[in-house]
Amino acid sequence: MFGAGDLAAALGLVHDAGKAACAWQAKLVKVSATGDRVNINHKNLGALLVRDRALAAAIAVLGHHGGLECPQDLLGLSFGPDDEQTLERFFEVVPEARGLTDGPPLLPEAWSESVLLGEMGIRLVFSALVDADHLDTGAHAEGLSRPRVTQPADMTELVRRFEFNRAVLLADRPERSDVDRVRAALYADVVRRAAGEPGVYRLPAPTGSGKTMTAAGFALHHAARHGKPRVIVAVPFTTITEQNAGVYRRLLGADVVLEHHSNAELDDRRLRLAAENWDAPFVVTTTVQLFDSLFGRKPARSRKLHRLANAVVVLDEVQALPVPLLVPILDALRVLSQHFGTTVLLASATQPSFEHLAVWKSLDIRSLVDDPVQLFTRLKRVRYEWQLAPKPTTDDIAAQICGERQALAIVNTVAHARGLYRLVADRRPDAEVVHLSTRMCPRHREVTLRRVRKLLDDKEPVLVVATQLVEAGVDLDFPVVFRALAPAESLQQAAGRANREGRLPGGGRVVVFDAVDAPVPTFYRIGVDKTRALFGEGRDPDDPVLLEEYYRRLYTGLNVDEARRGSVIQDNRAELDFRAVADGPRIAGAGSARDRLLAFRMIDEDPVTLIVTTWDEPGRATELLRELRTGERPAGAVLRELRGYMVPVPRAVASAAQVRALCRPVVEGHDELWEWCGDYDPHVGLDEGEIAKETVW
Repeated sequence: MFGAGDLAAALGLVHDAGKAACAWQAKLVKVSATGDRVNINHKNLGALLVRDRALAAAIAVLGHHGGLECPQDLLGLSFGPDDEQTLERFFEVVPEARGLTDGPPLLPEAWSESVLLGEMGIRLVFSALVDADHLDTGAHAEGLSRPRVTQPADMTELVRRFEFNRAVLLADRPERSDVDRVRAALYADVVRRAAGEPGVYRLPAPTGSGKTMTAAGFALHHAARHGKPRVIVAVPFTTITEQNAGVYRRLLGADVVLEHHSNAELDDRRLRLAAENWDAPFVVTTTVQLFDSLFGRKPARSRKLHRLANAVVVLDEVQALPVPLLVPILDALRVLSQHFGTTVLLASATQPSFEHLAVWKSLDIRSLVDDPVQLFTRLKRVRYEWQLAPKPTTDDIAAQICGERQALAIVNTVAHARGLYRLVADRRPDAEVVHLSTRMCPRHREVTLRRVRKLLDDKEPVLVVATQLVEAGVDLDFPVVFRALAPAESLQQAAGRANREGRLPGGGRVVVFDAVDAPVPTFYRIGVDKTRALFGEGRDPDDPVLLEEYYRRLYTGLNVDEARRGSVIQDNRAELDFRAVADGPRIAGAGSARDRLLAFRMIDEDPVTLIVTTWDEPGRATELLRELRTGERPAGAVLRELRGYMVPVPRAVASAAQVRALCRPVVEGHDELWEWCGDYDPHVGLDEGEIAKETVW
């Protein structure tokens, strides 16, 4: 177990030692008929038993129910008057624990090289402990003699299955294009390099180059070659997760691929268990799930982390990682790669230049493409047009969109998307005009995307106006894309929705516009400033050389290396203050209050979830809410089904008087989950008007 087997075994043996106390056993008998919990501390004794040998890692025992805190909690522990008798009873049942108090330190010697290495080691061993505890408890509840654990997959067999099904899938394509030939050559070259040693790799593959399949091919071949039991693919948005998981299931089988994100419906108990601890050979998840777990402290989130050791982790659309958190994220990936056998693959058409940051300057990052400039040139499928000066109006852009038969427009805010959609819809009654944003519930978006793809395939008129949820990894192919001015990586990703197959003579068109009545939102301004300075007529975001310079200027301008949030998180990691990393440091003079703005959170928005009951399938969501409120079915199962009807909105929007008046709590006393009692527009979804114009949701 990543070199910490003795430590993990010791923690596992002693974590429940306190349950041998007479008081604990008496309370257990008392509550056995009621199902209540035994609220008597049983953790301290086990932590004391191994404190001198496990050192800081003994906090894993203290936190195996409530979560990791900090090593200072160990200093105040001392044996009580009844502990000697409790220990004797414990040793009678677990005799192998008698010798744990004496001997050399249990922490692997290598962990002493760096406090951040030790911090990651504690996280992984804590994960193994709480996962084993959950599995053992589950087995006992089911009357099983052994916990449910998936047998290791035969990765060589999965490679064979993947390659066979990939060949079948490609054979079904109606005709081979020049782009197909480039994709095939790229795939063969990348897979050949999978024999390389574990480490950090980069796949700078242009949009439309088959990156999804190529990254998976590399990961599987690399895992088989180096004896790695698992591939974990993380993407930034659930829309991409759902799309990619579908592709991987076709190639590997539903029995192999676990899709784990907030909207995944896992009605099968085996799948739910696998999602909790990633006990599957091929996991598709989101970067939010991955990194909020990696820097979290609670057992439920942490129990999957030990699966990262000796795995292949593919970070798809890596440019979407939040800049304020880059330093802790990159440092954690470095530690996992250098010390825990994890291979990391960075896949994106928009490759950030992480090596310009101090945290990765000494890291050997191997590219899977020898000449990215040549590859991007061969797969260049679009030409950019810039409408920045003079600035057009939104009405001007609507008129241009209406002049197209098929077009996609991507804008920066929900309010702008709704306004532009309505302008276009009013002018083109003869075409299907579609809106896409996260103000639409997931089921609504899924149906809409399927409809759009069918219209595109049938070469029917279709005009789509969307927020940026469609620009990274969503499989759409338009002849023309209009993109509101945004940072260079967003412009390039939007361009990936144009002429994906390279079949249009002269290429697709990407119209970048800066509407005078829709100014650049504050959250984009620094990136837009760097974009204006580097790109324009004849200088496209598809140029890898210019893009690298853009990232260098962006990271310097944002002072990413020394930015306060990342620095505070790193300092708290170095102090082994797991609570401060996950929840933020204490605010001076504010008692127990913590500064959430300095915590590790992939999404800073504090959303409120609204459940829509009036879209499609009349009555289904209402019935699910009734079941949730009455407790007729387990809450987890009902919530999983309800996710298809959930619309997250920023708390500032949900708190507005006109919005709050149309909501009612799903459960009294909880303000994170509300039933939406207002109208739900069949085209734009939940329309709260012009509130919070600059939200990206």
